Amino acid sequence: MTSRELADLLKESPEACHKALVREYGRYVYAIVYNKLRSCGSNEDIEECVSDVFADIFLKCELDLTSENDIKSLIGTVAKRKAIDSFRSLTARASHFSDTDEEDMLELAGDFSVDEHVDRSELRRILLDKIDELGEPDSTILIQKFYYNRNSKEIAKSVSMTAMAVRTRCSRAIDRLRKKLVECGVTV
Repeated sequence: MTSRELADLLKESPEACHKALVREYGRYVYAIVYNKLRSCGSNEDIEECVSDVFADIFLKCELDLTSENDIKSLIGTVAKRKAIDSFRSLTARASHFSDTDEEDMLELAGDFSVDEHVDRSELRRILLDKIDELGEPDSTILIQKFYYNRNSKEIAKSVSMTAMAVRTRCSRAIDRLRKKLVECGVTV
């Protein structure tokens, strides 16, 4: 079917034009969509994608209605792109699906203890407060070393000290921190 034939049918009856287009290219579009979606989609997904292809052609495509060119290549391109979009959507949905049963959920619930979580959060808060009480540059050195996992040379650049001075300050700061934690009742 050429663009001119399509234009003539469209002038007579849009419904007849749509039926003729589906009749002429329905199997072609179905074959393209089926080849892309057969590994991940159901028959309903394939049929829905075929319908979407024709809807896109009817609603969105600008056809050169004065041309004698065959519109098969346009329909093939729209079908391939729509099938690829559907494939991506279906595989993304499948990768986010999680099949859990009640036993798994009970096991997860049993592993999580609110008391332990609260205790760890409280311990972190106390630890950060005591580190902050050490003052600068000791608090920065400890945070950089143990929280950001930086070495003495990297820390030395950020606090404008030598690496040896950073190691000495860190050692002394840890001793002072231990004493502060013991005073709070936290054993290390």
